[in-house]
Amino acid sequence: MQLELRHLQAVCQIADSGSLGGAARRLGVSQPALSAQLRRIERVTGGELFVRGRHGVEPTPLGRFVLTKARRVLTEMETLGAETRAMATDAPLRLGCILLVLIDGLLTRTDLAPAGREITVDVEHSVTALVRMLGAGRYDVIVYGEVNDHEVALPRGILARTLVPKEPFCIRMSTRHPLAVHEVLDLAQLADEQWMTLVEDDDGGPEALVEACAKAGFAPSLRYRITDRKMRHDLVAAGRAISLTQPTAPAVEGTVMRPLLGTPITGRIRLAWNRAAVSAAQADTLYRAAAAAYLANVDNNAFHRAWWDAHPEAHPVLG
Repeated sequence: MQLELRHLQAVCQIADSGSLGGAARRLGVSQPALSAQLRRIERVTGGELFVRGRHGVEPTPLGRFVLTKARRVLTEMETLGAETRAMATDAPLRLGCILLVLIDGLLTRTDLAPAGREITVDVEHSVTALVRMLGAGRYDVIVYGEVNDHEVALPRGILARTLVPKEPFCIRMSTRHPLAVHEVLDLAQLADEQWMTLVEDDDGGPEALVEACAKAGFAPSLRYRITDRKMRHDLVAAGRAISLTQPTAPAVEGTVMRPLLGTPITGRIRLAWNRAAVSAAQADTLYRAAAAAYLANVDNNAFHRAWWDAHPEAHPVLG
């Protein structure tokens, strides 16, 4: 086996994380897979690169030597990528995103392509996959969400900016549901419901839902996980499930949206970009376009407009 860039990235991530588990989460692989990869790397380098210390794994003298060389090589590759992308001025700007509500509005904006630069857009259903592809150069910029206190670890060379620091998740249910007559729902009222789980399961959403429900005295029945948006809405309208949703989501026939008492589950929307491919000016243009797309959806639901006006700290920073 010959060492490849992914091997150097793995070694650096283990050192930066201080543990195999933390590095595995950041790399989007299982811990056993990363451990097996590390053993193969150590066979090539001729000795152990890490030992377990009081504060996690620590590099050995050989490990420190490899890390110094690895970081130098990775920095050179980042520089190469930056310079080649800068020369290819007609290359499209590659945007990846999770299917957030604002994406529909974002794609209709005409000011996303400064100097006539073409933009390509792909939708992913995994934040981990999205971030990995950004780090690997498959995307230049991504828009993604995080739930409650969950923070997505970003690769080297990536910059990020929070678009919406907080928004309250709400419940979508059938108009025929007995609880639909309430203007606000207590999470405990939903103990016997069948839940539509969030499409992406690595943004902290499932854990946040389970934790919030546990505090309300029950464990949610997570029955459906469907990526097709129309099918999800049809199941909810038929009364077969309820779902968490963003408060900016549009109205859907046969369903209603209700806020949760005390906002036990909140989301955060972020923009991240590869500094080797996206200039500060381009990142600011994208940020403002995404902010405008989000703001255009605030009035989709009267309860969110009221919450939004009462929480200016949750607004995008446009100054």
